[in-house]
Amino acid sequence: MPVPTLALVVARGRNGVIGRDGDLPWKLRSDLQRFKAITVGKPCIMGRNTWESLPLRPLPGRLNIVLTRDEGYEADGKSRGALVCTTLDEALDIAREHGAEDGVDEICVIGGTALFAATLGRAKTLYITEVEAEPAGDALFPEFDESAFEEVAAERHEPGEKDDHAFTFRVLKRR
Repeated sequence: MPVPTLALVVARGRNGVIGRDGDLPWKLRSDLQRFKAITVGKPCIMGRNTWESLPLRPLPGRLNIVLTRDEGYEADGKSRGALVCTTLDEALDIAREHGAEDGVDEICVIGGTALFAATLGRAKTLYITEVEAEPAGDALFPEFDESAFEEVAAERHEPGEKDDHAFTFRVLKRR
């Protein structure tokens, strides 16, 4: 069985903003549909704040893995439907094992900032939605050297009926 590779899935504004007050700083239904298409069937690793920001928990059709330093996190039932891990290595090991058993080629990291920063150096693929906006926000995608990646796809879209902004779907593969 091949070992699944690591992919980051993110939408960011021109200024790098990915979140504000525990939520997305825009409404982009088209991006949410793309997010589902990319991640369904694959293990998804997320930080506790990202988990708590999800309008629907757990994300259906995906193994939800929540990374938190709080060893007692599941006590109040907030983590129902997710596996809770306290170290990144534990989360990655579980995701790889489940991904290999399920025959998927990727593990998806879906946020937030600290988890993106911790995994960016290991990621083979970046699925980035470049939002044509510069919203205020308190969560940023980490800066990285784009020359380490090759852009293999880019699709620009005007805003759809339920989209606040135009955007470009990009796929970057590590060189």
